[in-house]
Amino acid sequence: MSGLSLNGVTKQFGPFTAVDDVALTVPHGTFVCMLGPSGCGKTTLLRMIAGLDTPTSGAIVLDGEDITRVPTHKRNLGMVFQSLALFPHLTVGENIAYPLRIRGVAREAQARRVEELLSLIHLPGYADRPVNKLSGGQRQRVAIARALAISPKLFLLDEPLSALDAKLREAMQVELRKLQQQLGITTIVVTHDQREAMTMADTVVVMNGGKIRQAASPIEIYRKPADRFVADFIGSTNLLPLTVESGRTLVLGQPVEGIAAPGQTACSLSVRPEDIHLSAPGAGRLSGRVTFIRDLGGTIETFVDVRGTELIAVSTPRERPVVSVGQEVGVIIDPQTAVVLAA
Repeated sequence: MSGLSLNGVTKQFGPFTAVDDVALTVPHGTFVCMLGPSGCGKTTLLRMIAGLDTPTSGAIVLDGEDITRVPTHKRNLGMVFQSLALFPHLTVGENIAYPLRIRGVAREAQARRVEELLSLIHLPGYADRPVNKLSGGQRQRVAIARALAISPKLFLLDEPLSALDAKLREAMQVELRKLQQQLGITTIVVTHDQREAMTMADTVVVMNGGKIRQAASPIEIYRKPADRFVADFIGSTNLLPLTVESGRTLVLGQPVEGIAAPGQTACSLSVRPEDIHLSAPGAGRLSGRVTFIRDLGGTIETFVDVRGTELIAVSTPRERPVVSVGQEVGVIIDPQTAVVLAA
């Protein structure tokens, strides 16, 4: 089975282009998270994959079949909405069985499938429970089970965990990922939560302005961002001006060893806070002054002013630098982890 392909998919609402010429291949069994700021086009793209919106142009192909104009109910997909959209007047079992019932599946087969899914989502014996008596996490699991009832080719989720508290959300991230791996189903999740995307996905698709800025594994997105937007949007980073003068690479106007001079004379350097190390001032290092120290328990953030630009260095308690506010320090940038980005 080949999976999902988006070929030049565009969606316009009057003069506004919500999704702009998107091309993406999702191999069968892959877990993809679409991530980006509000209004970037990720939900519109998901709705087109689901058949809830029709592309202005382009094609959506699932397992070799063009489904661009195929109605939603004939696409063989399951979907979990942000609101969950469970039927409050039905029991847990009736909610899960609903897509089977409207397809005319026999009652005995419905009951067997409900029991299978309740076991899968770790809620055995809950078939007769009223939905409104469940916790948030339990309702989330029921919505997932209902979407999986028809054994869909494609599983779509729109901000599925946003209504849960932080601790439950993290637990459900693990549950959802384990469930997807167990079933081997092609899954696409829209989220605004970076941690959620980085935790669950095989591939993270970062969108902005209706376009895909980068689609890659979580570690590649974090370590090798394609541009300034991705570097700044994913996690925390220090974006520093980089220039080339007389063949020397200057960061914040100071020479830095080990960073290759780029082809252009002005660009940016992305350095993750955990890749910045502080030391005594010295040659080959940026010089700055400590302005603030924040101890978060598991990590320590040290803010350093270098020629009017504030850098953040993050360390563990064991590696905590012996520095104080107002102290002059050297800033060491690891050239192996720093990423040069186009202007």
